[in-house]
Amino acid sequence: MQADGHETMRHGIDKTLAGEASPQEEQALREHLRDCAACQEYLNASTRVIASLSEFSFEVDPGLQARVCASLQMRAQQLEAKQPSRRRMLWGCVAALMLTAIGSFVAAQFGGLAAAAFHIEPAQVQFGLVAFWIAPSLCFCLLLLLLPIFPTGWMHTKGWSL
Repeated sequence: MQADGHETMRHGIDKTLAGEASPQEEQALREHLRDCAACQEYLNASTRVIASLSEFSFEVDPGLQARVCASLQMRAQQLEAKQPSRRRMLWGCVAALMLTAIGSFVAAQFGGLAAAAFHIEPAQVQFGLVAFWIAPSLCFCLLLLLLPIFPTGWMHTKGWSL
């Protein structure tokens, strides 16, 4: 699909008004504007818009920036205080490992009873135990160990929080 020549020139006008056009682009634009009334009108309208924006201004309360910075700093301190410590994360991981071990032991003890009750092979019960209890629990424990390693900024860019 071929690009519209006028659309290309309008893009060139925008670049020129923003001060980003090369000398070759500006020369091509001047040559095109000599013969094209539609692009001349676009240039005039764009120039009027930019001129009207230069008259747009407003006063800002001088203390506003200080209040905003203080508020942001206070919020950052609050978030920092809410971050779990490494010791707390380690104890959580130890507790998760203990629960995994105890749960696995109990499930293994009653696995034979479950196999008999449901008329399945004990090997299938063991496979189910590993697949649905032990492996996910160990992955969760590993995640708890790895969380303090991730930089906080990386987690926030992904939309995650602790």
